[in-house]
Amino acid sequence: MITTFIGLGSNVGDRLAALASAVAALDASNGITYARNSSVYETAAVGPAQPDYLNAVVEARTTLRPLALLARLKAIERDLGRIERERWGPREIDLDLLLYGEETVSEPGLRVPHAELEHRAFVLVPLAELAPFARVPGSRLVVQLLEDVNRDDVRFAHPAGVLWPDR
Repeated sequence: MITTFIGLGSNVGDRLAALASAVAALDASNGITYARNSSVYETAAVGPAQPDYLNAVVEARTTLRPLALLARLKAIERDLGRIERERWGPREIDLDLLLYGEETVSEPGLRVPHAELEHRAFVLVPLAELAPFARVPGSRLVVQLLEDVNRDDVRFAHPAGVLWPDR
């Protein structure tokens, strides 16, 4: 089993329900074992003018290889109603493969660690809540990366239990 971290985001519709549905879908997926999730944070959107996002990170274990895991994440997005729009546009749900164990992956359509991980406070803040001392392959510890980003736009929104209240 490989430990993986998956970023969740939503800024269209019932954002919190979308994140909770994504957590449930991950837990129900063959080859993925949900471990825990971070708190939920509200952040300004990157890209064109649009509503703020709710973001969280899930830690899971998987037997799936990186491309198969990415395909599963994309299937969950489709099942939860994601509509493909412009790059960095609004999203009903967004699932990003942030880290896959200690591996570096460079395949068409997939780069792990996630290409923007080191520069995105909305990813680093919830990731640091779960794995502050994880080393990002080819880089530094999550807490060290967090020191270098502006966190002013990352606001605590909900405790972790709101996405999976029965655990």
